[in-house]
Amino acid sequence: MGLNDTPSANRIHIGFFGKRNSGKSSLVNAVTGQDLAVVSDVKGTTTDPVYKAMELLPLGPVVIIDTPGIDDEGALGELRIRKTRQVLNKTDLAVLVIDAVNGKGKEEDELISLFNEKKISYILLYNKSDLLAEIPSETPGSIYVSAKTGFNIHTLKERIAALAITEEPTAKIAGDLVEPMDFVVLVTPIDKAAPKGRLILPQQQTIRDLLDAGAVSIVVKETELSETLKSLGKKPKMVITDSQAFEKVAAETPEDILLTSFSILFARYKGNLETAVKGVKALESFQDGDTVLISEGCTHHRQCDDIGTVKLPRWIRNYTGKMLEFKFTSGTEFPEDLTPYKLVIHCGGCMLNEREMKYRYERARKQQVPITNYGILISYIHGILKRSLAVFPDILAELEK
Repeated sequence: MGLNDTPSANRIHIGFFGKRNSGKSSLVNAVTGQDLAVVSDVKGTTTDPVYKAMELLPLGPVVIIDTPGIDDEGALGELRIRKTRQVLNKTDLAVLVIDAVNGKGKEEDELISLFNEKKISYILLYNKSDLLAEIPSETPGSIYVSAKTGFNIHTLKERIAALAITEEPTAKIAGDLVEPMDFVVLVTPIDKAAPKGRLILPQQQTIRDLLDAGAVSIVVKETELSETLKSLGKKPKMVITDSQAFEKVAAETPEDILLTSFSILFARYKGNLETAVKGVKALESFQDGDTVLISEGCTHHRQCDDIGTVKLPRWIRNYTGKMLEFKFTSGTEFPEDLTPYKLVIHCGGCMLNEREMKYRYERARKQQVPITNYGILISYIHGILKRSLAVFPDILAELEK
């Protein structure tokens, strides 16, 4: 991601769905004005979801998703259909592409049912209208187009924009917790896992949010925190730390300075902080043989002391004293069935959009499986969760119930 790019998680996700050879890829190319997707007369050319972040006027920053055909066949076909269904969990607007010659069938009806179940806005798009002797009258929510001739493509773009436009987001990461000219110290460890030449996305977004609020961001490594606090000449309003450094940062930050983590801030930003705080209490009921799922939204290269696969299991085993099993997922993979797990521990979800994160938390709730996140669990294990939630009194009260 470039420094000037809108993060994928903050873009409207528009998915194109339908049967093989209905013209999904051709329409993606027509709508975007680019050859993003491979087009062929051979059924099943698109074998995996294809994502493209771009600007789509008059809408703005979006992610366009071209999906495999929902009628694919065989063992591989079943896997492709599963991938297509996964895309629904992050889709803000669905475009259901129907072959205008063959019309709508049971596969399309099943997709429409899924759209309604997941409360996804959708457009019924009848493609290949150039092959019809006469174009039928359109019904509300449907449109006839031709990717081949360009017929009605401009109207389709306007329909997409009208359905996908959302209210300007009002949620803040940390900007509503500070006043103009407040000092905020951000602790960002630079270790082997840190990307070269840049900060990770949650740190970038937090800095921008604080700048928008008129606050002053002071970014340091955990090894420089103590000296920085002594030399500032003005008490910071808050210290925000990477969860891995929680214990050290808490010890060096005076009690009269608010302390929290990027992970906790993002749990609130994504709308799941209260659920995550309730979920962490499951640690107290662990038994030998219990299984824990640790899930990350990104697919970064694992380091020898990786937080998700190494540090978290070690801290949990040390805290509980139990012989536990750990399972791991990353990226788009997230189990349908969560019931085998005593607890789900999720990252902050900076690479996942709000709809995807809400879907994962809602799945855990429906299956009555506790779910929490990295920062909350780490601060709980180190005995500093109450302090790290002091900035959110309502949530702190929930923890103390």
